[in-house]
Amino acid sequence: MFDIETYDYSLPDELIAQVPLPDRHQSRLMVVDRSTGSLGDRRFLDLPDLLLPGDLLVVNNTRVFPARLFGRKDSGGRIEILVLEHGKARTDDPETRWCLLRSSKRPRKGGRLFFENDLSGVVQDLGEDGLIRITFQGPPSIDSLLEDKGMMPLPPYIRRKEKDRLSELDRERYQTVFAERTGAVAAPTAGLHFTEALLARLDQAGISVVPLTLHVGHGTFRPVRTRDIREHQLGYEEYDLSPETARAIARSKREGRRVIAVGTTVVRTLESVTWSEGNLKSGGGKTDLLITPGFSFKVVDAMITNFHLPRSSLLFLVSAFAGIELVRKAYKEAVAKAYRFFSYGDAMLIL
Repeated sequence: MFDIETYDYSLPDELIAQVPLPDRHQSRLMVVDRSTGSLGDRRFLDLPDLLLPGDLLVVNNTRVFPARLFGRKDSGGRIEILVLEHGKARTDDPETRWCLLRSSKRPRKGGRLFFENDLSGVVQDLGEDGLIRITFQGPPSIDSLLEDKGMMPLPPYIRRKEKDRLSELDRERYQTVFAERTGAVAAPTAGLHFTEALLARLDQAGISVVPLTLHVGHGTFRPVRTRDIREHQLGYEEYDLSPETARAIARSKREGRRVIAVGTTVVRTLESVTWSEGNLKSGGGKTDLLITPGFSFKVVDAMITNFHLPRSSLLFLVSAFAGIELVRKAYKEAVAKAYRFFSYGDAMLIL
C-alpha cells in the first residue's frame, strides 16, 4: 500500500494531451462510484445531471502567472527558468527570486544570465533539484518582463518550444474561469473543464459553487524518490479560506449535504484546515499535507480530478480517497478507452 511501485502504470505517449479541447466542457468524464465500484462514461457538460440539488462545489481561484523564461548564460549556453515567486519575494530585495533552472550545465555562483528586453540576472545561490536564486537587474523589472514575455509554466510532458505559436492559447486555456488571485506556478487542472455556461446550469440545478485559494507551488513537479511514499516531502503552499466559504462548508456538513472538492488542491486545503465543533477555521496559512491511503477524510465527500502521472503524490491522494484497487481499475479502463491524460486531459468524478 505504501510502496511506490503500487502507483505505477503504463501509458501510451499518444494519450498525454498536448493541447486543450476547443470547448472546455466537452472533455470526457469518468464517473467512479465508490459504493458500487462501478465506472461510467459521460461528458463534463453532464455534471449538473450527475450531482444533487444542495451539493456544494469548492473550487480553487488561484491564478497562474507566466513564470517561464528563456535566456542564456554568460558563456552563451541556453537556459530556461521557472520563476517560483510572484510579486515581492520573501527577501529584502524584491528583484531576488528562487527559480527552477534547466540547462545543459549549471551556472556558477556569481555567474550572469541574460534575458530579453535587456534584463539580466546574477546567480546568488544554487540549491538542490535545479533550484537557483537569482537577483534580476533591469529595467524592466522581472514581474513586468514575465507579464510581457513570460510563457505559462506548463508541466514538462506538454511539449512547447521557445516562441511557440501555442503560447498565446496556453495563456488563456491553462487558466480556470475562476482564476482571480495570482500566485500559482501550475494550474488547478480539475477546474479547467468549467465554463460560464456550465456554471449557470449548475446554479439552475441548485448546486452552489464557493472558492478558496491555494497557490500551487513547484513541489507539484517534484518526483517521488522514496520507496515508502509516506516519506515523500511536499513543499509548503499558501492557502486562504474566506469566512464566507468556511461558513458555507460548515452549513453543508451540518445539513447532511455533500461537499465536493474540485481538484486535489482543494482536497488538501480543506483537509488541512482545523475542523472543530462543526466549524472550519477560516484565514490564511501554509500546508504541506501529504495524503496517502489510510488517511481519514473529515470534510470532502466527493471530488472531481484529472488523471494523474504514475508514481505521483496526486495519485496517492486519489487512491486514498477512492481505494487503490478501484483507482487501478479506473485507470486501466481509461487507457483502454483512450481517455486524454494529465493537465489538458479528461476528468473523473469520484462519488
